[in-house]
Amino acid sequence: MVQTLLLVARKVAHLEDYITMYHIEIMNIVIIVTGGMVTVAYAVEYFIGWYSGSRYEDFTYLSPGAATGPYWWACVLMFFCNVAAPQVHWSRQARRSIPKMFAVAILVNIGMWFERFVIIVTSLHRDFLPASWGMFIPTLVDLGILAGSFGLFFTLVLLFVRTLPVISMTEVKAGLPGAQISRPRTVPIGLAPVQEVDV
Repeated sequence: MVQTLLLVARKVAHLEDYITMYHIEIMNIVIIVTGGMVTVAYAVEYFIGWYSGSRYEDFTYLSPGAATGPYWWACVLMFFCNVAAPQVHWSRQARRSIPKMFAVAILVNIGMWFERFVIIVTSLHRDFLPASWGMFIPTLVDLGILAGSFGLFFTLVLLFVRTLPVISMTEVKAGLPGAQISRPRTVPIGLAPVQEVDV
């Protein structure tokens, strides 16, 4: 999300001199690292579900649950967007290409949304009572709440960008040429050496 907003703010507010390609490339390396952490977390989660030998864990993760059940497509999208898409940034050329990094950032955002979808929907659509099993079909209210949350988020971001500085002024001032002026060393008043005066 930070990368997505950073790229848009950099272009719209003409901040190319302040948010350089170096900063963006470092952000892409952070995406690689966090993508690796998410990959390990997914692997451990499924391994523990399998290794526990619990049929309830097996039901949740493996059998008709998230991976192979009716919501397998959401699970596949989650894995693709959160595990596979960030691997593009191993290429330096991709890390320095604005369209490619924006596409990866959007895919990761979609993947993180689908992670929440998989956690909530696949946990609730089948429980211990088979008579209560069902498929989640979003209603207009659900879609309205989703659209409203996006609208509120972007409104707050735009208000922040409009009223407050996007970049810290102290960091910009410290990096400007001539900001580090060398001055003669001064001694605080209370620490000045006492000189003896002959009367």
